[in-house]
Amino acid sequence: MYPTLLELGPIPIYSYGVLLATAYLVGLKLAILRSTRRGLDPNRVMDLGILIIISALLGAKLMLFVVEFDYYSQSAGRLLSLVRAGGVFYGGLLLAVPVSWWYLRRHRMSTWTACDAFAPGIALGHAIGRLGCLMAGCCYGRPTDAPWGIVFTNAFAATNVGTPLGVHLHPTQLYESFAEFSILLILLGTEQRGRRFPGRTFWLYILLYGISRFVTEFYRGDPRGMVFDALSTSQFVSVLIVPLSIGMLIQLARHPATDER
Repeated sequence: MYPTLLELGPIPIYSYGVLLATAYLVGLKLAILRSTRRGLDPNRVMDLGILIIISALLGAKLMLFVVEFDYYSQSAGRLLSLVRAGGVFYGGLLLAVPVSWWYLRRHRMSTWTACDAFAPGIALGHAIGRLGCLMAGCCYGRPTDAPWGIVFTNAFAATNVGTPLGVHLHPTQLYESFAEFSILLILLGTEQRGRRFPGRTFWLYILLYGISRFVTEFYRGDPRGMVFDALSTSQFVSVLIVPLSIGMLIQLARHPATDER
């Protein structure tokens, strides 16, 4: 675990920030390559990608603020700490989707074609981003006796994100990174097989991520907010989007979009 990658004089360069930037750039590059092959305007796709990045960052931090309202509302200092906090992925996704929908409709771009182009890039970027979480010590797991448990020792991580030190924890960051890489391979491996229709890759991504996130949450040990004192916030969102994605896959398979705009 290396929260601080290096220091340029008085300026620290944080590992999480570097890997997060890498995640966005790599994911966007993949989306642009896939979009170009599908006949979409690469300039429009670039603009859409930047809009997605901005809305995802904002949405992730907004959901983190809502989930941990009691903590962040106690002082201006804690509120300002949201600037360096990673946020909640689902918050970013939930805001980026409607913002993207608005942009696609405004510029009369093929909606489901664009969504299919972006989905593998989102999975790839998320997989890389979770490695940043591992480096920073955030999104840590519950204590475990499993032989693959990891021990964090960096005092800065404990101060910054509350990482427990000297305790064997589930490497939930690696669990989710592995899940996202697996989803990426599934999306790319099945894309040209079976009955193809616009929207299939995107909604398959939503389905697989919802399932994997629901399972991973059982092993998370960091504060994430609870719904009905039974499910974490992310599990609750998963419960909503998994049946939605199944419904959309069935609907689009039966009635493929002829005018995606």
